[in-house]
Amino acid sequence: MQLTLDGTYVDRMMILRVVLTMVLVCSTRSSSENVNLDMKEILESAKEIRFMEWLREVRRRIHEYPELGFEEVKTSQLIRSELDSLGVQYTWPVATTGVVATIGSGDHPCFALRADMDALPIQELVEWEHKSKNEGKMHACGHDAHTTMVLGAARLLHERRHKLKGTVKLVFQPAEEGKGGAYHVLREGALEKVQGILGLHVSPDFPTGTIASRPGPMLAASGRFIATFRPNYGHLLFPHPVLAASMAISLLQQAIHRETDPSQPKVLTVGFVESNQVGSLTPDLVKFGGTFRCFSSELQSYIRRRIKEVTEIQAAVHGCSGTIDFMEDRLIPYPPTMNDKGLYEHAKRVGEGMLGKENVKFSPMIMAAEDFGFYSQKMAASFFLIGIQNETAKSGTQTHSPYFVIDEEVLPIGAAFHAAVALSYFHTQLPSLLINTTNFHVS
Repeated sequence: MQLTLDGTYVDRMMILRVVLTMVLVCSTRSSSENVNLDMKEILESAKEIRFMEWLREVRRRIHEYPELGFEEVKTSQLIRSELDSLGVQYTWPVATTGVVATIGSGDHPCFALRADMDALPIQELVEWEHKSKNEGKMHACGHDAHTTMVLGAARLLHERRHKLKGTVKLVFQPAEEGKGGAYHVLREGALEKVQGILGLHVSPDFPTGTIASRPGPMLAASGRFIATFRPNYGHLLFPHPVLAASMAISLLQQAIHRETDPSQPKVLTVGFVESNQVGSLTPDLVKFGGTFRCFSSELQSYIRRRIKEVTEIQAAVHGCSGTIDFMEDRLIPYPPTMNDKGLYEHAKRVGEGMLGKENVKFSPMIMAAEDFGFYSQKMAASFFLIGIQNETAKSGTQTHSPYFVIDEEVLPIGAAFHAAVALSYFHTQLPSLLINTTNFHVS
């Protein structure tokens, strides 16, 4: 029968809520303590000598043969060979060269770990035994380490597959550097059932043994552009494309910063200006181009629109034609990387349990862009930096440098962190307790 809310029944409901809450708290504490033990055990396993030697060997093999976006044939082959040796099933090819492996029951919930595989068109200048053997190509952004860490996580999780209360997808993604590999992975439907995803990136700004992140906006949205000016010789004014380009560059800086909320970080950088003439002659072609970055898709669209408007208007004012190319057919614009608050907090707790609270840092928003942002548009996502700064290893050089070096002591930490976040993700999927006291029924 349905009971009215007199004082007796309110007391009963209060007692029931207290009892249920105590049961949930005790269950959560027990689960949390078990997960903390798992975290430390996983890290210890990853730091065992034989495991560490395997991680180093894998990373160095990948480093010696860097491949550019959508060309990661040898890298993909190495990944599949390692997965085969572990007995882990996978799908290939995904987005041309990518691999998506599966560990667990195949049921929900489903969580993903992502590693990018591609290298950069840079000639390595670090002299060491495992220097790049591919001329003009280098793993100068740490993607060799990212791939190794997720392979390490695959091994750790496969050994503990009986503990998985769901499914883990291991995403070995091609073409992060400018070509939007994540976009293509999603477009092919490889992650349709995934509810959450974790990504790591090595950072020389933090010491080895630390991680860093933040909830909400983490990395910037980005786009590229090239503006082209040509004189209209039939115009009554004497056309001057150099002047048109110069005014457009100046006005773009004003438009971006004066017309938008000053509290929102954004930047527009013109990286080059070129023409096809020298001396005192007026050129018949002038180009300039660059990049723009911000932390919201709305502002990204606004900046894009103003670049087009300013280019075309200034061209017309100076007797020229002006066109803009956002290069979307070659370099897909990246959305901002937004960290889901709940998943960020979960990964943060895992990091604190594994590395200590003092080694989990709060990161500022960073103007670098990552195609991981595409995942954050489709599912709960969390992106963390993992420190590689070590004076002994001389690993303080910034990424995208021919002198970039990583501290390989980061490899077991990254492998263990990946695995622990995935494993504990399933243990923390507790049903929410909600009792609506205005509609309480007793049969």
